[in-house]
Amino acid sequence: MPKSYLIDMDGVIVRGNQLVPGADAFIERLRTRNIKFLILTNNPVYTPLDLQNRLRRLGVDVTADHFYTSALATAAFLKAQKPSGSAFVIGESGLTEALHQIGYVLTEGEADYVVLGETVSYSYARITQAVRLITGGARFVATNPDAAGPGDGGLVPACGAVAALIQAATGVAPYFVGKPNPLMMRTALRYLKEHSENAIMVGDRMDTDIRTGLESGMETVLVLSGVTTRQMIGPFPYRPARIADSVAELELP
Repeated sequence: MPKSYLIDMDGVIVRGNQLVPGADAFIERLRTRNIKFLILTNNPVYTPLDLQNRLRRLGVDVTADHFYTSALATAAFLKAQKPSGSAFVIGESGLTEALHQIGYVLTEGEADYVVLGETVSYSYARITQAVRLITGGARFVATNPDAAGPGDGGLVPACGAVAALIQAATGVAPYFVGKPNPLMMRTALRYLKEHSENAIMVGDRMDTDIRTGLESGMETVLVLSGVTTRQMIGPFPYRPARIADSVAELELP
């Protein structure tokens, strides 16, 4: 059986609002050869349908079930830890919909978990409520540790930065589900019904994609179409199995 692929989205398939040259042909080769694949993102804001529409506008037609986000990984984690629980959520539809799908009750008051994701408008009142719930005993989970991300006009604070604020106020560290936590890879593999020995992780970051792939037992491929250059690889104590300029270079069986 050909190996399945877990493919990071930003820097591998797209760069901002542009398609990485050759990424559409790579996805089409996966499809025509019936190779299983998932497109991954640490961004919990968007639903798989949102991401499907984003790529469709760029000329890549894949179904919504080919996307896996840190929000879906967080939902899978919570379902395994406490089925049918409750959560106070700071986040957008990508996260709230994922939690609804596993049967979680979203509440504004007492909750089993405070779940922090990304949002375009962080509310001081909601952050205050999160602090009070955590100090009252709610467990603290966050979708991803990214401290900042791209926004209109430049960088914007992301989940990791707001998590640090809440941690400073409560003294409680969050549990981050997204990359570089290997848990996200393992839940993605289960979603794909695949084993790590028969999977390849393709990403553009050594500190998240390649590290997480290695720690999950997968073959790893670093592409240089995102944030990493060849010169940046040297200081890391680990290496990807392969390096390519982009996914357009990757040969499939």
